[in-house]
Amino acid sequence: MFQIGPWQIAAPAVLAPMAGVTDRPFRVLARRLGAGLAASEMITSDVRLWNSRKSRQRMNHEGEPEPRVVQLAGAEPEALAEAARRNVDLGAQVIDINMGCPAKKVCNRLCGSALLQDEALVARLLEAVVAAVAPSRTPVTLKTRTGWDREHRNAVRIARIAEASGIAAIALHGRTRMDFYEGAAEYATIREVKSAVRIPVIANGDVDSPRKAREVLDFTRADGVMLGRAAHGAPWIFRDVNGLLTEGRSPPPLSREEVRDIVLAHLESIYAFHGEESGLRIARKHLGWYSGLLDDAPTARRSMMAALSTSAQFACTSELLQGWVTAAA
Repeated sequence: MFQIGPWQIAAPAVLAPMAGVTDRPFRVLARRLGAGLAASEMITSDVRLWNSRKSRQRMNHEGEPEPRVVQLAGAEPEALAEAARRNVDLGAQVIDINMGCPAKKVCNRLCGSALLQDEALVARLLEAVVAAVAPSRTPVTLKTRTGWDREHRNAVRIARIAEASGIAAIALHGRTRMDFYEGAAEYATIREVKSAVRIPVIANGDVDSPRKAREVLDFTRADGVMLGRAAHGAPWIFRDVNGLLTEGRSPPPLSREEVRDIVLAHLESIYAFHGEESGLRIARKHLGWYSGLLDDAPTARRSMMAALSTSAQFACTSELLQGWVTAAA
């Protein structure tokens, strides 16, 4: 258990914000399956772009469990502060600042991990956001990386700046921006950051199993672990990781019937939230991951991708999963 502002986070495994993945249906599902936190997809601080359907959906928290976390990206202190205030008014209970995204289209606007090259700007951004939401007592967290490249790992200095600025917790990915997602994450820098600050530190990068989570926490002494890609097609990983970390053993594996029901309920929530056209397209991404459960994954995946309506997609998936359940009986 660790604390972020007024919120006690009882489960040490949390969901990483991922564009195109952590929409409201997936966040609600991850929380139901044990994730201690689940941040929104990244939202730009440019409020002029908030009129799009995609932006409005990213700020929709109806039915989402507390605390509701919204991640913002930007490079202008005043704009980021205003975006934070507006999201608090819309229901955000934790504001997370993105300084970790390595995507070129983000870094080319001097956002995301590009900000790690300008420590003075980092301080101004964080101080502005913390001050903006202070009247509502909304905590602000930071998602970042170890540095711009391996020759300029400055995560310890960034963490100290963050703590001095009033940041409530830091999630640190064990790669630099120039590493993107290549190679193996390193945890020595996360351990150094944990030793350098008093606020909670969450370790991120390559945590893909309960055993790996335990090893990373033991090495870094971090307060929690953040899982991203490991949750693709396996949102139940949070129950497994938290079971080992909090009780010393992972719970029994889910039955095939339970997995089937989780996948089908997830599809229904995607369709309800996104509608027919977008729901069909967005569900394909998740079904591509879920198809790995099935014995003939390539054939199953092609069948699910070929569906031209949500009803056809759901029926195809239901039939395939029922066959998978029956085969194990």
